[in-house]
Amino acid sequence: MAASERIFSARLGCRYLLQVPEDPGPRTALVAALHGFSSNPEDMLRLTGRMVGPHQAIAAIEGPYGFFRGEGRDQVGYGWITNRRASESIRLHHEMVRHVLEEAGGELGIPASRRVLLGFSQPVGLNYRFAVAHPDTVRGVVGICGGLPGDWDDERPGRISAAVLHIARGQDEFYPAARTEQYERRLRLRCDDVEFHLLEGGHTFPSRGGVVWESWSNRILR
Repeated sequence: MAASERIFSARLGCRYLLQVPEDPGPRTALVAALHGFSSNPEDMLRLTGRMVGPHQAIAAIEGPYGFFRGEGRDQVGYGWITNRRASESIRLHHEMVRHVLEEAGGELGIPASRRVLLGFSQPVGLNYRFAVAHPDTVRGVVGICGGLPGDWDDERPGRISAAVLHIARGQDEFYPAARTEQYERRLRLRCDDVEFHLLEGGHTFPSRGGVVWESWSNRILR
């Protein structure tokens, strides 16, 4: 007897951590930060804080899909998407990011012109999709140790109006340099303002990321 699939929607309790500088001002930026696969917003908040410094507001968002990180372990990691029903994960990612940008940005009085979307590893491609779909929500997009959407080279999808900073690592075991060295050219298919850095190291947050961030953010956040 054949089974029929039924799809329904249910409310999901989503979560993010908001860290605000002691004395926010008109030069404060809001950085929405998305962690990598199996990580969490606590770790992402710490890593992002090291990179962008103490004067920016950071909203570290928790991925919607939680799981135990190993048999017999009580540590929980989170993810953003799988290859099953990917379109639903993309929709949920867009809704979550837009909510956080609007809620935290509105609460702190930080306009879209000073909001940045940052991701490490798994959510990088999702963030680029978001920037195409919501062109007026962020001034910049930062991708660290991540990839491009699978349909990036198609002619149909739109362009990114935000500035893009992509940081790759020379010894990244998941995104090898032979692939990521092509990203600057491919990013320019969709975006006029692209800055690309290939730094030494494996699949981790780069220690030199702060220097790269400072130069880039000073240029685009005026």
